[in-house]
Amino acid sequence: MPTYQAPLRDYQFVLNELLNIYGENELQGFDEIDADLGDAILQGVADFATEIMLPLNSSGDVEGCKLLDGHVIAPKGFKEAYQQYVDNGWGTLTCDPEFGGQGLPEVIGVFATEMKTATNMAFAMYPGLTHGAYAAIHAHGSDALKQKYLEKLVTGEWTGTMNLTESHAGTDLALLRTKAVDAGEGFFAISGEKIFISSGDHDLAENIIHLVLARLPDAPAGVKGISLFAVPKYLVNDDGSIGGANKLSATGLEHKMGIHGNSTCVMNFDGAIGELVGEPHQGLRAMFTMMNQARLGVGVQGLGVSEIAYQNALIYAKDRIQGRGLSGVKAPEMAADPILVHGDVRRMLMSQKAFNEGARAMMGQQALWLDKAERHSNPEKAKEASKLAALFTPIVKGFVTDRGFNACVDAQQVFGGHGYIHEWGMEQFVRDIRIAMIYEGTNGVQALDLVGRKILSDKGAALMSWSGLVKQFIGENMGNDQMKPYIAGLMDASGDLEKATQFIATNAEKNPDILGAASMPYMQILGITALAWMWARIASTAIVALENGTTEIEFYQGKLKTATFYMNYWAVQTRSLRKQIEASSEQLTQFSEADF
Repeated sequence: MPTYQAPLRDYQFVLNELLNIYGENELQGFDEIDADLGDAILQGVADFATEIMLPLNSSGDVEGCKLLDGHVIAPKGFKEAYQQYVDNGWGTLTCDPEFGGQGLPEVIGVFATEMKTATNMAFAMYPGLTHGAYAAIHAHGSDALKQKYLEKLVTGEWTGTMNLTESHAGTDLALLRTKAVDAGEGFFAISGEKIFISSGDHDLAENIIHLVLARLPDAPAGVKGISLFAVPKYLVNDDGSIGGANKLSATGLEHKMGIHGNSTCVMNFDGAIGELVGEPHQGLRAMFTMMNQARLGVGVQGLGVSEIAYQNALIYAKDRIQGRGLSGVKAPEMAADPILVHGDVRRMLMSQKAFNEGARAMMGQQALWLDKAERHSNPEKAKEASKLAALFTPIVKGFVTDRGFNACVDAQQVFGGHGYIHEWGMEQFVRDIRIAMIYEGTNGVQALDLVGRKILSDKGAALMSWSGLVKQFIGENMGNDQMKPYIAGLMDASGDLEKATQFIATNAEKNPDILGAASMPYMQILGITALAWMWARIASTAIVALENGTTEIEFYQGKLKTATFYMNYWAVQTRSLRKQIEASSEQLTQFSEADF
């Protein structure tokens, strides 16, 4: 069975030093936390994830969920583990204290999520989707709806889902057919079928609150006619107690590639009673609150599973002996050298390490922007943070899951033939994380959203804001000789990003199809450059720590070595991606159907 060591020291580095979150005095509620509290919470989550969730990961994958008499049964051990999760209050961390939450910053919560997804992605999805449902109702629901549902969702006593997809309508929600008709007294009867509903039914909690997109009879066509409804599995009485069964059921379980421990259901709503979340015909806006929360969570899945895959690949590479180093014997006392001596194994492992640590810093930065958007005392600074978080949502979801999947494949490759065998865990990691590139908007859709909506629709305003931060950092560190290799790598990547942006903006005016053709490599350029920015900042922070006489010399020198590797191995990839955009985008738009 795979092992896992929570990267607690790295969390301390990101939170305390790189982002200095405990010095954010202008953010509401940040004055109530300190490093000791943050460390204690993350240690507690680490213990739960390692001791309770991880042992259920492989068995849950093998057993999977079962549909019996219209009800889904989760794998053995999941129900007991989930009850312990609720009893420990792990679902309450970042929720509103008014409804039983602890009010902690998202920047702490995001790392709690990383550990949970690393140790058992399928299990972690149950509370993860619940938090998304909480966020949507908290942001858009009426006071009555909040009082009815939020406390139970916060504690985890009830769970939540999101119901968007229909068999004929995936990303294009304008095509959805699920109907909602007035049932009187503020209730609506919901009818339709939804597919691919994660956590759609299970036996972990006493009730499940489905957030369902549907159309009212007078709804305008297209996405402007979509409303959002809260539809409970069991009706809720006026006193908050559980009532009778609602008219909905799981009619099927998807037979899927991975995340077998999470129930992916076909849900049928047959006049199920629900209540409106937000205003009529404004459901997509409300659902996007949940989807954006989910997209951050999916990005964290890409990081979390990549981290546990890397950790186990590194252990294996140190232990497995095969062949001799090309420059000579490295372990003469053994029959062969550990495979860690081989250059290609080192390439795969260092690529994973550099990605994981850079992405972790990026996740922290994204979460801090979200905190600033919600908590900053200065409205202008809150607005600016919101703009930056919106820009980087496709990066967090799309780029991180793309590269996280690749990292898991590399980790599997380190194991050779053993990586293809279930008992080592690598093949499960590859299967599980593959979905992260697909759900919550495929990564191709994320890339198109980045280029079409986040870059061009505002004439690059958000990108220019972020570029201003990058240029400011470069200017502040240009004179530091120790920073030169990191500044050079960041400047090169930034230059390629700027040229790629100009190419797309210029050519898309005469040929809009170029947006789709260039969007995926463009997302990769921005993602690589964003991590170059993070690694340059990490290097600067490490240099300061070493100059100040830290006793953890090896830790900080390790950061500098990895930062150098990132610039030499990862950051240089922006050049070929930019060339790819310039050379092939126009041609892709000109192929006829017969050319394929």
